[in-house]
Parts: sequence; C-alpha cells; structure tokens
Amino acid sequence: MRALLQRVRHARVEVDGDITGAIDSGLLVFLGVGRDDTEDDLHWLVRRILGLRIFEDDTGRMQHDVRDVGGALLVVSQFTLYGDCRRGRRPSFTEAMAPESAARMVDRFVDALRDGGVPVETGRFGAMMDVHLLNDGPVTLMLESPPRTP
Repeated sequence: MRALLQRVRHARVEVDGDITGAIDSGLLVFLGVGRDDTEDDLHWLVRRILGLRIFEDDTGRMQHDVRDVGGALLVVSQFTLYGDCRRGRRPSFTEAMAPESAARMVDRFVDALRDGGVPVETGRFGAMMDVHLLNDGPVTLMLESPPRTP
C-alpha cells in the first residue's frame, strides 16, 4: 500500500459539487492499494500514519502525532499512486489492485484508522473528486508498506 500524506490546516473533498468529507487540522491521506497488498500491509500503514510525529510542539520541533494534537484524517482513494511512468507517455496501472477488491481494502483501512481513535472523513471511491486543501508547512510524506520476504 502507498499513502501520500499532507499535513493540512483544513481539507475537503467534493463530488459533483457535494462535500463528501471535510476536516480541519490533520492529515490528508491519498491512498493507493497495490494488487498484492494484504491485511498486514493495511495494518502496518495504519500504525505508521497514527504514530508519525509530524506535528510541531511549542518549540517548532516535530514531536506530536495526529492523536496528540486532536487532528483528523481525510482519506482519498487514489489508484494513480501505482502509476508506472517509466516507459512510454501513458502511465501503466497494472500494479494497482482491481477496483472491487481495492474498495474493500480502502473501507477496512478507514475502519482501522477509526479504531485507532481518530476522526476520519473520506472521499468517494471511484468518483471524480475535487480535493481542496491548505497544506501546513508544507509537510508532504510518502509511505509504502515494506516488501514481503518469501
């Protein structure tokens, strides 16, 4: 699994002009699910996101995680995180999980984040979404679940 995290002051997602999810301070999480991802990948990524100390303390040092600061998460599914642009001029998405399975993984990911005690809002899987955000910092990080050993 891949997640592009952006620390935000606020963010929202709109589908056809309707707001499907909105947060104040917290993390915007663009989530991509790979074709071979498992529940282990999902839980590893949830632990990393909830535990990342990327919010500043009074001295300006990144010492707090999203729960420490009372932040929220906005999760937006984004299969294009698995776009392979190494050849040609059109990305290949063969490494992304099939949509039906990916939708279930995204739902379980959101449930696991909520079980971690953080408010979570979402976009709409498979929809064309307008994402509005005010990046805080800016702080943008890419996470990827570790490769499995045979």
